[in-house]
Amino acid sequence: MDAIRFHLDEIVDPAVAKGLRRRGVDVTTTPQANLLHASDIQQVEFARTEKRILITHDEDFLRIAMAGTPHAGIAYCHLESRSVGQMIAALLLIRDCLSIDEMQNHVEFI
Repeated sequence: MDAIRFHLDEIVDPAVAKGLRRRGVDVTTTPQANLLHASDIQQVEFARTEKRILITHDEDFLRIAMAGTPHAGIAYCHLESRSVGQMIAALLLIRDCLSIDEMQNHVEFI
């Protein structure tokens, strides 16, 4: 089974990526993927093509998912509702408990 990989939206604290990487998780960030200022649809398409779960605080991605746009999975966390450590723990739980197939077109609220 393929391991879940993540992609962080540009408004997610880069410390989340650092913490995930320290735990051996494959994660990209918007700046690293040269997607700064890209549209939300472009972000979703990048993550879908790369089979990465999109991590975001942006409610626009929830609207995109509700509109039926295909995606590899979205992990949504309301801005400032969780600490960096809590976000990392929740994302590790997603990685450990769900498969790539289960996350397909699924939104997980953390």
